[in-house]
Amino acid sequence: MADRPMADPPPGLSGLSTAELTTWFEARGEPAYRARQVVTALWSGGTSTHAGDLTTLPRPLAAALDEAFRWTTVADEAVIASDGGQTEKTLHRLSDGAAIESVLMRYPATSGRRARHTLCISSQAGCAVGCPFCATGELGFERDLTTAEILDQVRSAIGRLHPGERLTNIVFMGMGEPLLNLDRVLESVAALNDSDRLGLGARHITVSTSGVVPGIRRLTALGPQFTLAISIHAGRDALRDVLVPLNRRWPVAEVAAAARDHARKTGRRVSYEVTMIGGVNDTDADADALANLLRGDLAHVNLIPMNPVAHTPWNASPMPVIERFASRIRAAGIPVTIRRNRGVEIGAACGQLAAERAGAPAAPAVAWRRQRLEAASARALRGERSDEPVPAGVEA
Repeated sequence: MADRPMADPPPGLSGLSTAELTTWFEARGEPAYRARQVVTALWSGGTSTHAGDLTTLPRPLAAALDEAFRWTTVADEAVIASDGGQTEKTLHRLSDGAAIESVLMRYPATSGRRARHTLCISSQAGCAVGCPFCATGELGFERDLTTAEILDQVRSAIGRLHPGERLTNIVFMGMGEPLLNLDRVLESVAALNDSDRLGLGARHITVSTSGVVPGIRRLTALGPQFTLAISIHAGRDALRDVLVPLNRRWPVAEVAAAARDHARKTGRRVSYEVTMIGGVNDTDADADALANLLRGDLAHVNLIPMNPVAHTPWNASPMPVIERFASRIRAAGIPVTIRRNRGVEIGAACGQLAAERAGAPAAPAVAWRRQRLEAASARALRGERSDEPVPAGVEA
């Protein structure tokens, strides 16, 4: 990893609201419209790299702005395309050397649906939850992202859109657990929803969690209209203890109860994500457990074949198995979608590119981890709960 600079860098401009920028300009005797000029330039998708590029600002004022703030907080170290250019994965390097990722997915228009451009963004560098099928979990947790670092992933993607394209959906499903950085995530959602900035409707924004119940309860009290997604992965506690280690702190029934209350309060359907792992969580018993957990709820289930991750002994469930699983969920009256993976050949699952850049773990460490996961999943399939602690960094 690169050496970390000692001094804290200036804050990112994108993390400031128009009102905050207005206050900064007014303190220097400048009119309020200067703030609007800067915000418009920030979100235009242009090629500016600092305020000095803006011809609308007097040079001394632009120099003062560049001294006080950074135009962007992320450097695009690598942009890798796949699926004929329909999927782009970007590795962003932060000022302290930390790496995060975002993925832009283009969905062409069909006879019944307009074209969509979905961006998956990160909320933390690394992740404390440690789900074993996730490459980010192998990296461990570094730190929370600032509001500007979250938003600058979006601005980076806007700059790579083709003429006539616009972002239609933002999903907080990249690196990190969004509800463990909830204040900054909420500030970012407000910015994305702000008509002065991206102006994206709240219902086109999805915030995912692996089951941080206090965070879900807090969201319910706020009553947001964005979509809440739960990375559920298993409806049985013994198995979910292994697949989602914070289940040892907040068991699956408690997570589902919090999500159920959220749906009732907001009137918004909750999305449940299941990474389908062959021979692990794809049995009839698993389908029935999930169906019983969610029966009667305002819910939708997404089944996603597992992306290959080097440090696990697992592979994706075969498609006939996934389809059988889906049919059992539908039989309980719960809507189901089977998602096809995008960008498999470029490692588009969260954390894969950053993990590659960090360097492969030693072969003995990988072998030990695989053996440990095999033993843990075997115990879980027998119904034995995990006796391992809740991951460090997961708030109680």
